[in-house]
Amino acid sequence: MADGGKKQVPLRLSAKLYEAIAAWAEDDFRSINGQIEYLLTECVKQRKKNGKYVSDTIDEPLDLDI
Repeated sequence: MADGGKKQVPLRLSAKLYEAIAAWAEDDFRSINGQIEYLLTECVKQRKKNGKYVSDTIDEPLDLDI
């Protein structure tokens, strides 16, 4: 993004994941879009800091009910 603008990205989420992010966004006083952008930004910062993924087991499925 050389122009400094924001890009639009279509995103499909399960209803459960959407509701979980919506509740988290409300707790953090953010919009849902703002919360998703915040979470992605934090993950990228963490990866740059460590030089690797946040977890060595990032590709293993999580046992989450969402």
